[in-house]
Amino acid sequence: MLKRPPRDLRLDVLRGWMQVSIFVSHAFGTAFAWGIHAAWGVSDSSEQFVLLSGLVLGSVFSLKFARDGFGAAWRDIGMRAARLWRMHLLVFFAFAAMVFGFDLFTPLDGVVEAGGWCWLASEPWFAIPGAMVGLYQPDFMGVLPLFVLCMLLLPGFVLLLTRFGARALILPWGLYIATQVFELRPPALGGTYIAFDPLAWQVLFMTGIWLGWRALHGAGPLARPWWLVSLAVSVVLLGFWVKLSMHGFAPEMPAWVLALTDKDVLAPLRLAHALSLAWLVSILVPREARWMQQAFPQAMAAIGRNSLQVFCLGLFLSWIVAALFRLFPADRMLLDLALIPAGIAILIAFARWREGDRSVSYREATARSQ
Repeated sequence: MLKRPPRDLRLDVLRGWMQVSIFVSHAFGTAFAWGIHAAWGVSDSSEQFVLLSGLVLGSVFSLKFARDGFGAAWRDIGMRAARLWRMHLLVFFAFAAMVFGFDLFTPLDGVVEAGGWCWLASEPWFAIPGAMVGLYQPDFMGVLPLFVLCMLLLPGFVLLLTRFGARALILPWGLYIATQVFELRPPALGGTYIAFDPLAWQVLFMTGIWLGWRALHGAGPLARPWWLVSLAVSVVLLGFWVKLSMHGFAPEMPAWVLALTDKDVLAPLRLAHALSLAWLVSILVPREARWMQQAFPQAMAAIGRNSLQVFCLGLFLSWIVAALFRLFPADRMLLDLALIPAGIAILIAFARWREGDRSVSYREATARSQ
């Protein structure tokens, strides 16, 4: 029988900070974007979130598989995927209503076309099924379909891990290499594009599953030879230099180097940077660091424990902030100083509220069972 490991507070804090970073990065035009790690490297919070989600969900599935059997674990992950799919559709329609509302009732013209929502307006009988299968992806609608697909692939990959161990990684990594060599990509509908090519991005999720699976089976930390640590540091420094070049602070990089940082297809330098950064953080940040008990890290941990709901709320808040920047360009600096901290405070308050509401529900359920 596998034993559930103690909760790692680092994961909650990091996932919370990544949600804040995603909110800031989506508020296009904010000066606060210079304060997140995406401004200084060629990967961002998306890669880390996919990797950690694979680790957490892979651990949950593997533990339930060991305790209750494959059928129970499969039903559990299937229900989680179904809930996430419903959440994606809810966000899709609510986001569409917001965008169309701004287009109709504010001077902000062209947001429907710019965001890829025209197909929904002109041919909803085709656009809605396209959204349901994840192939119609207006702005900000690309990441949740990726997670739904990866969750559906999770049970089969865990079976491969159970049978073949780490050799099972040959399959997702082989598929990733094929996407880079042969430019494999699913078709996009409605004039949009696939923001996160699932054939490539699955490699982060599956690698996370493997990390969670091996930890549950009592494997120790990954080896840390000096040459591998040096390589990881070199990749992070290279990403920093490339980003300086993009900002105009360093000599311009050749086009082929910039192509290696492409996000849509998770290009090789971007993937290497994300994995190097994640590994170095796991090495350098102690599991029981005292600073994580302070107020701000605890607030980030609350966000991390409610990351899906906070992510969805953050999408709306960031889009509204960016829209207000465009509506009131003369007041942009003041709006930036007010709206970004206010948005972060709303995300923290929302996460705290969800935690309190969940605690009340748990106590009520316990009382009824007694």
